[in-house]
Parts: sequence; structure tokens; C-alpha cells
Amino acid sequence: MDKINLLINLPAGFYKTPALKPIFARLTSIANIRRRSWNTADEIRKDLTWADAILMWSWPKLMPDLLDAAPNLKFSAQLDISQAAAKVALERGFPVSQGRSAWSPAVAEMALTLTLGVLRKTSDYHATMRSGKETWVGSFPDSIDPLERQLTGRPVTIVGFGQIGRRLRELLAPFGGEIRAVDPYLSAEVLKQHNVIKSDLIDAIKTSDVVVLSAAANAGSRHLIGAKELRAFRKNALLVNVARAMLVDTDALVAKLKKGDMFAAIDVFDQEPLPKNHPLRKLPNAYLTPHRSGGVMASVERILTYLIDDLEAHLAGRPRKYALTEAMVPSLDG
Repeated sequence: MDKINLLINLPAGFYKTPALKPIFARLTSIANIRRRSWNTADEIRKDLTWADAILMWSWPKLMPDLLDAAPNLKFSAQLDISQAAAKVALERGFPVSQGRSAWSPAVAEMALTLTLGVLRKTSDYHATMRSGKETWVGSFPDSIDPLERQLTGRPVTIVGFGQIGRRLRELLAPFGGEIRAVDPYLSAEVLKQHNVIKSDLIDAIKTSDVVVLSAAANAGSRHLIGAKELRAFRKNALLVNVARAMLVDTDALVAKLKKGDMFAAIDVFDQEPLPKNHPLRKLPNAYLTPHRSGGVMASVERILTYLIDDLEAHLAGRPRKYALTEAMVPSLDG
């Protein structure tokens, strides 16, 4: 079989990472490869006219102008894809495989890590031990901090019950608490399969000690958590955001946290890197991580493997496991 022309368009770091070399090496037997790191449509246009297939993240979006300029392009393997680009591909019958589910295991683990870390105050204890200012339990048990709590038996709400939410639900199973899911696209079959209760957002917030955000960012989810929703949180409840910053009205969250009656664990921010003087940095009940939920090497290796498997399946005329479908569109970012 003749080799295809494959354009790989990924950030430059992908090409420098030793752990990824064997994965990319798989492609040399089936493709003539161009490695690029283009960010704009104008930059990528010439290489697209050469390519039979592309392996990319999600940008530049393959919108009609680029597809029209790439008559040889017959397949796209993408780490992620926007709703707009997905709709174009589906309308044209242009085959796309997207591997965004590969991030889900790591993101779900981070959600659980943050939940346990805040409830058990592990980062607080670590910081005080490092500084030599820790407080040891003196009079047991009356000197135990009542805000150090276990997760076992606590009700949890998962907002956005896609791949991340479903994996998180599996991780939460041993803790035995009631799990609510907020997602307009949930079927009765999925609810039964994962043993979750479908709920509207406000009711779920009112009945949960932990609320985890794992929903997509689109027009319908902007500021899903605003001042009204924050007022509904139980006293000392925890909000965990491992999804997208725009799901939360940050100003309203800061105002709520300043009252001192809830906690937040946040991995995503409206501006990244987070400004040094941002008020979230000064709040003792805000636990912050620098957008690290999905970004472990296992996720990168997994997503590239998914996409290369689908490229090989496409070339061989076999069904693709990660093919883009209409049903996926609502779960994609806008």
C-alpha cells in the first residue's frame, strides 16, 4: 500500500518528548509525515493542500474555507474538536476521529484528589509542616477540627455526566454516598447503569456536600454557577471545578468565599496563568491548582494511541472506535 501524506499539527513540545517517540514512529510505516505547529488558518493552508490526512489538536479549526482548500484531505484525527468544527465535518460527511475521552481518567482522578484533599485538609497540613507551624492534636477528640471531614457517606453532585463524570462516579462508588447527576442529555439507561439520580442544578446543590463540575463550555453553560447557585450551597460545602472556568461566575464565587461558609477547589481560571494579585490566591478556603487535571503523560500517550489506532482503521476500511458522531456534539466545547 502506498504511503499517505500525513500532516501532524501539534504544539512543538510533542515532538521533543522522548516518551512519545515510539508512538510517532508507528506512523512512519504508513505515512509521509510533515510535522508542524501552526496556530492560524493562513499558516496551515499550504500544508493542508498537500495532506491526505491530519493529526491535530483542535486548531486551526477545519472550517469550510480550509476544507475547500484541501481537496486531498480525507480524514482528520483530533485530540479535541469544537462544536462548530464538528458540525461542519458532520454536515459534509468528512470523517473525524476525536480522542478527548483519553483525558477523562486523569481529570476524574484529579476531581477525587481535590475533593479528598480539601475535606481532609491535606494541603493545609503539608504547608504547616513545611513551615514548622503545625498544630498537633492536644486534647483528643475535642480538639479535632470539625471541618476536617471524610468523604464516605457524603452526597455528591456531578454536573456534566460525560466521560469524566462517569469515570468519577466509578471512583466514588467505594465511598457509598448518594450521587446526583445534572445533565440535560442523560438517558434513563445511563442513570440506571451508573446508579445516579438525575436532578436539576439547584436541587442537587442543596442536597450535596460536594459539587463537581465536569461539563463542556458552550453558550448554554456559561456561568452555570452564579450568585443564585452559590447561595444554594450547604454550609461548608465544596465546589470542585476541573472543567472550564467559564462555568463559574468568578466574581460571585470570590464574594461567596469571602463569607467563609464554603470551600472551592479550582483547576481552571478565566485568565491563565492566574494573575499574581488575583483575589482567589488570598482566600484560605480556595484551593488552587494550575490547570493540571488531565495533563499527565499517560493521558498524552493514550490520546495519541487512540487516534493512530483510528487512522489505521480508517485506512484499512475498518470501523473506527473514536469516530465523531452527532450524539457527541452537545458534549463538546463551543
